[in-house]
Amino acid sequence: MLGICRIRLYIPLMRHTGKACACGRDHGAPERLTAGRRAALAILEREARALGAYELIDLMAAQDGRRPAPTQVYRALDYLVENGYAHRLASQNAYLACKYAHGEAEPVAFLICEACGAVVEATSGALSAEIAAVGALAGFHARAQIIEIAGLCAACRDGARPPKGRPESSKVLDAHD
Repeated sequence: MLGICRIRLYIPLMRHTGKACACGRDHGAPERLTAGRRAALAILEREARALGAYELIDLMAAQDGRRPAPTQVYRALDYLVENGYAHRLASQNAYLACKYAHGEAEPVAFLICEACGAVVEATSGALSAEIAAVGALAGFHARAQIIEIAGLCAACRDGARPPKGRPESSKVLDAHD
């Protein structure tokens, strides 16, 4: 059973530059981030919430007056996800900037509030061990270990919920045995 022993509030991270990235991973040369990829990432980081591709298109158009083609935005999002800059929440078909310095093979759990839209990114050494054990029993090697958990955040459960889609803060949880 997992026990949460520490909660840390996010401190705004350095922009992903491809050099000394705050997320702890080498994302390759910064020139691989085209203007469209940079714009998409900047908006995901600024909004600090999960965004659908068409909402991202609207925000990009509002920012620079040009409405990018959906295929261009989907390609940028695919690149950002594949290279660790962002995550895709399959249950919402939405994207959010990666804020936590987790390893590539480390499991990530997203705690998604159904009332306000807040998303908490959490990880656990115990979760990693359990997923590895389940995979080993089945002879399965996991490429990605992403879990989405829907429910109510503490603020919504207590009736003090922020406006939909604008969580008061983003948090990261480290859960240990």
